[in-house]
Amino acid sequence: MNSQTRSDQGGAGLTGGRDPRRWRALWVTLTTGFMSLLDVTIVAVALPSLQRDLNTSPAAVQWVVSGYALTFALALVPAGRLGDAVGRRRIFLAALAGFVLCSAAAGAAPTITWLVVARLAQGVCAGCLAPQNSALIQQMFRGAERGRAFGLFGAVVGISSAVGPIVGGLILALAQGTQGWRWIFYVNIPVGALALVLGLRLLPRIAPGRRERLDLPGVALLGAGVLAVMLPLVFAESGGLTRLWWLFPVGAVLLACFARWEGRVARRDGRPLLDPRLLTGTRGYALGTTLGTLYFVGFSGVWLVFALFFQNGLGYTPLLSGLAVTPFAVGSAAAAVISGRLVERFGRLLTACGLLGVIAGLGAAALILRSAPDGREAWLAAPALFAGGLGSGCVISPNITMTLRDVQVRMAGAAGGALQTGQRLGAAVGTAALPGLFYLVLAHTGRDYRAAVALAVGSSLVAMLAALAVALLDWRRDGRRRPLQQVPPATAETARHACRKGGGGR
Repeated sequence: MNSQTRSDQGGAGLTGGRDPRRWRALWVTLTTGFMSLLDVTIVAVALPSLQRDLNTSPAAVQWVVSGYALTFALALVPAGRLGDAVGRRRIFLAALAGFVLCSAAAGAAPTITWLVVARLAQGVCAGCLAPQNSALIQQMFRGAERGRAFGLFGAVVGISSAVGPIVGGLILALAQGTQGWRWIFYVNIPVGALALVLGLRLLPRIAPGRRERLDLPGVALLGAGVLAVMLPLVFAESGGLTRLWWLFPVGAVLLACFARWEGRVARRDGRPLLDPRLLTGTRGYALGTTLGTLYFVGFSGVWLVFALFFQNGLGYTPLLSGLAVTPFAVGSAAAAVISGRLVERFGRLLTACGLLGVIAGLGAAALILRSAPDGREAWLAAPALFAGGLGSGCVISPNITMTLRDVQVRMAGAAGGALQTGQRLGAAVGTAALPGLFYLVLAHTGRDYRAAVALAVGSSLVAMLAALAVALLDWRRDGRRRPLQQVPPATAETARHACRKGGGGR
């Protein structure tokens, strides 16, 4: 192994934190992660003007948002495994270049068909980027540094979901006219191009190892299973749950077949798409993935509910509606950075305390919005939302750290992809169920928006209470695990084994 290869592997994290560029490289990955996650929600505020400009139907416009979310989720695990096999830097840069090109195509779309195809391709590129982000953190950082890096990553995940409506409303306000929606896509071009240039310079290079065959039957089974589960959810607003309900049992069967196939591949010493040992033999991974999925059921749906309440119920503009929930985003950002430093001391207990904070904050906000005087709803709810944001910042990034902390570096991409697939599935459930409940209450109360927002936000707490139960179970079962700084980094033997297998540190 030559000196350059050793240096690359050191920068990649096998020896932990030798590359002085690792923090600058992290900011490149965080910027692209923010951009790709923001595109899940930022487009929603532009749908009315987009529909008028392209002269299309609401059902067709829904594909602009739902299609992106769908292909995003489908790409996560295969892209993570591909990054593990052929190199995360390579997949990251290729996906980023594709994301920029697809953003340009979406902004220039002359027809709704063109736009939908561009968004589907953009979602695939985003799904290829996301698992590389968490895997590169696994690769470049060790110990306490990894906790701080995941703290920043968790801040990006939480904030991007919360500020999408704010950024979208601001862009529409600045880009006046019927074509203003195009700038929601064009804004990705300069940001993505700069990130691509910096990524070429800063992301660690790893010597290629033995080529591996991708588990194509696993890809097909997982993709079909996730597609079957998500389709009714992403199109719930247009009757997907009633028309496509039969896909849920089909998806369950396909996912069961996927699990059985992966076990068979692993028993034959093959390279499964998602190694079953992640769930059965990696401490904290199964419970952490479950916690993340449950949390995103409640976390993702409340933003649509708040947007419906402030815009349709109170007459706010999209920008003002986004500003009304800014306290949550601010609290989440502040706490996520700090919690990345605290997770090494408190472990899963920090996640449990964060969940209590979110439950208390959102519960108080629901009660305030139900009974606040007219014209003062957003101001009175702001402290409760800020408190909820502080709690959220202690959930997402610590959970990512605790879930991935014991994952072998050679499986980091697939593990991060599976974790984020669970989050995307949870988000799909939440964004279908909570707005649906909101509309149901409106229909049965003579359009009482206050009752609708209080019940919908209150219902999101059910999923968060379930997540809290998982956190407490994990803490009680393994709450006194070693601090992060005492978890041994990859040993020389592990590194040599990974190099021989052709997957270590890539």
